[in-house]
Amino acid sequence: MKSNMFTETEHAQNPVASTAGESRIRQEIVFISSLISLSYSIKVFPVKWQSIRNKLEELLSSLSVIENCDSTENYPPLCSSLQAINATLKNCNELSKHCMEFSYSGKLLMQSDLDIISSKLDNHVRNISEIYSLGLLTQSYAIIVSRPSIGASRDDIKFYIRDLLSRLKIGSSEMKKQALIALNEVIQEDDRYVKVAIEVDSFVSRLVNFLDFQEDNLQEEAAKALSVIAGYQSYRSCLISTGIIAPLIRVLECGNGLSKEFAARCLQKLTENSDNVWSVSAHGGVTVLLKLCTEVDSVGELVGLVCGVLKNLVGVEEIKRFMIEEGAISVFVKLARSKDEVTQISSIDFLQSMASGDESTRQMIMKEGGIRALARVLDPKSSFSSKAREMALRGIVNLCFSSVNSVNILLNNGFMDHILYFLRHGDGSLQELALKAAFWLCGTSEEAKKAMGDAGFMPELVNFLDSKSFEVREMAAETLSSMVIVPRNQKRFVQSDQNIGLLLQMLDPEQANFGNKKLLLSILMSLTSCNSARKKIANSGYLKNIEKLAEAEVSDAKKLVRKLSSNRFRNILSGIWHS
Repeated sequence: MKSNMFTETEHAQNPVASTAGESRIRQEIVFISSLISLSYSIKVFPVKWQSIRNKLEELLSSLSVIENCDSTENYPPLCSSLQAINATLKNCNELSKHCMEFSYSGKLLMQSDLDIISSKLDNHVRNISEIYSLGLLTQSYAIIVSRPSIGASRDDIKFYIRDLLSRLKIGSSEMKKQALIALNEVIQEDDRYVKVAIEVDSFVSRLVNFLDFQEDNLQEEAAKALSVIAGYQSYRSCLISTGIIAPLIRVLECGNGLSKEFAARCLQKLTENSDNVWSVSAHGGVTVLLKLCTEVDSVGELVGLVCGVLKNLVGVEEIKRFMIEEGAISVFVKLARSKDEVTQISSIDFLQSMASGDESTRQMIMKEGGIRALARVLDPKSSFSSKAREMALRGIVNLCFSSVNSVNILLNNGFMDHILYFLRHGDGSLQELALKAAFWLCGTSEEAKKAMGDAGFMPELVNFLDSKSFEVREMAAETLSSMVIVPRNQKRFVQSDQNIGLLLQMLDPEQANFGNKKLLLSILMSLTSCNSARKKIANSGYLKNIEKLAEAEVSDAKKLVRKLSSNRFRNILSGIWHS
């Protein structure tokens, strides 16, 4: 009966042959695994043994890759390489025993021997990679080492990442693809895999290299992985050190749709650090990004991400001026009219960033028709979403606040009617933005106040005075206080008996939740300039609320009582004089 032991003679005759159902490659894998486990028990020369352990893990991953190849038995270079690996492993095993038993003759000599072992392991990894890259070994199936279970140790995770790295180095295109897919699965679910991948030598640089691969799947999966890693602020410097900016820009210029999206997402995260902005510009990134926004097939998510990158870049004045010279304003005003919501919202947001604190840029946007484009989004008859309308309202307030000309353009394009409509019928956030727009518009001119009064804003503002939101109550009261300074608006306001009554009711000292009483008193004080308003205030059943506040030494309430009293006294004298 044949022995189950694999003899040295059999190794020499056929190093890859199967013995007891186990290949020579499998035996070397087992041998390496045993040495890795053993190395953790060694207490001396820890740095040297850590380096050796890392290289053993890399060699283990490389052998795992070729273990499933069909054409191994009769390939002499592989046989020779396995013999050399076995000799190195035996030598390593001997050194490990000496270190564990402290039986070495001298520290310097042992350190030298360990360095030699480390160098040999490097050579073995390189040789296996070269053998595989020749394409003479046929991969029977692309197998990936089983993913560690949830709660796996760091060593298990590290082994898995090293195995993926080996496949990325020496695997076929299909194996590389499967390895990248496996990597994306784990790094999106567990950040420990990201940390280990960053720490493993050459892993990130290998991913960056894939950005220049022509195969779409490889480029796409690599860009996806890098965009995930870029999401961790502490790892971004590592990506930058590998020279990632230029390859990302090349992907944006020549890659497929998804590859471009992942590259743009990665670049957006990296450019949050202003130090990286100039690098994008230096590699021609600004031109590439602007060009993407003019291409017919660039819509939606990609344009949104590109706008995010450009928004990070626009903070540098020189880069912003270059964008303007390249026609960025007309490009993004055009995109602001897009029917695609993501494109539209992103472009409006970017235009706001360009114009921030820059009157000349605001004027250029206005000249290119930007104000009209935003006003068009607000038309209730249009089919734009509430989100797009919210962004348009923000854009209008940010772009038009300092320009009389822009206000006139807005009014000529139905802006006042639009915001009144959304005050009445908009959902919560849109309604609040319409209120902010009304507050802003009211502050632009006396004519705007009159026009708003004529249009019917005041009853809507009164309705907001008892809102649950303190900010909404405050803004409505401020806007109303500004509007009733105008005599024509005072007369309009008091036409409704309910308006005066509601204001006085809200001044009840026991009602603490009704907003700023100072503003409410200011509105009433302005209204006392109108005869009919004074009469309604004086005859209201809620006048006692003002008197209570006056008794409580609220100065504005005392002023209001004095004004009402003096007017009443004058009316009495007038009656006597004419009797």
